[in-house]
Amino acid sequence: KVDGFFESWKDIADFKEILVFPFEIRTGNVMRDWNKDYMFGYQFLNGCNPVMIRKCMKLPDKFPVTHEMVKGCLKKGSTLREELQAGNVYIVDYEILKGVPAASSERHLTAPICLLYKNELDQIVPVAIQLSQTPGAMSPIFLPSDNTHIWMLAKMWVKSSDFHVHQLVTHLLKTHLVSEVFELAMYRQLAAVHPVYKLLMPHVRFTIAINAEAREKLIGEDGIFTKVSSINGAGMGKLIQNAMKTLTYKSLCFPEDIKARGMEDVPNYYYRDDGMRIWEAIHCFVSAVVKIYYDSDEAVQKDVEIQEFVKDVACFDFPKSLTSREQLVEYLTAVIFTASAQHAAVNFGQFDWYGWIPNGPSTMRKPPPQQKGQVDMKYIMESLPDRRSSSEVLGTVWALSQTQKNEVSLRMRLQNEDFQEETGFPLLK
Repeated sequence: KVDGFFESWKDIADFKEILVFPFEIRTGNVMRDWNKDYMFGYQFLNGCNPVMIRKCMKLPDKFPVTHEMVKGCLKKGSTLREELQAGNVYIVDYEILKGVPAASSERHLTAPICLLYKNELDQIVPVAIQLSQTPGAMSPIFLPSDNTHIWMLAKMWVKSSDFHVHQLVTHLLKTHLVSEVFELAMYRQLAAVHPVYKLLMPHVRFTIAINAEAREKLIGEDGIFTKVSSINGAGMGKLIQNAMKTLTYKSLCFPEDIKARGMEDVPNYYYRDDGMRIWEAIHCFVSAVVKIYYDSDEAVQKDVEIQEFVKDVACFDFPKSLTSREQLVEYLTAVIFTASAQHAAVNFGQFDWYGWIPNGPSTMRKPPPQQKGQVDMKYIMESLPDRRSSSEVLGTVWALSQTQKNEVSLRMRLQNEDFQEETGFPLLK
């Protein structure tokens, strides 16, 4: 049994061995449909990492997809150019992984690009995949019309890259670490009796403690993520540096992020639909609180603590000061949304999607294919995580997906009369 623990799985179905009741119920739909193109595309909208997809109006030069390559996937009689102009083409680009070193010669990493198409059923499906940022003979464009196994493997490579970006950028950096910056600034600059301190505290109060534990047990030198993924400490540092170049204040403002990616009208984007409702609810509540304590824009400008709080966080294009109540409301809404709703969106579904290991491989043990040669199931199984890594990833995403016993939902807090009496804040109707 110990020897077998480090072996490859023999077949895709064998991954069920580590899924026992009730785990298999949680992953049932994914286990059944994970390899279907519609499910692959659906996850870019509503999976663990629904922030990478963006509308594509013009193909980048580094991704030379032609009409001839994808015409079988398009609406009959239409051309790729027409579909691009109609706004039916989307792209997911993992350029952020370019230059990030792999953990070892047995755990590989790449920076793929994936082209997706909204078909006549309003499904988002993949139509082309390139497994590097540099086109050429050694970096072919894989298509749905290719050999079944090579297309399956190409999609697995995209999902493995997505796993790494999700865990280290979307989840760790853009919720945990960003929230920690705001929490530290809050302690440094705001008195405990300040209304904004009271407003933020329930959303960030555990962030520093959680992050300290994560640095040791998840991403540290001996952490789980370091053991089972394709990125070690040096790679994590490089990836975070790359990600920081793309981090902007507006990217934390949910409506602005949706607009920047051109995702306002794509159908079945429940992450967007639910997120907009939650953003609006938080914005409404924060606005009501701000109006209680600030009767004018000048009051915001003269609040030294608030101005120092904002200044403490300021970096890149983040504001260095706030001059109006409207700006303060948006700023605080972004902080609360990031620490609560955004974190929930990218954290609590991890087991549902990653519990079925082939759907989001934490590592790939063979290098990405450089030709459209024959790939069989044996080659695929030798590429996927071994039994040990699979078991450790399963346990990790299960633990991360659990809510705490004392967890209080946003709505419960905003409708709680004791909270209202303690703070003087209005109740959310």
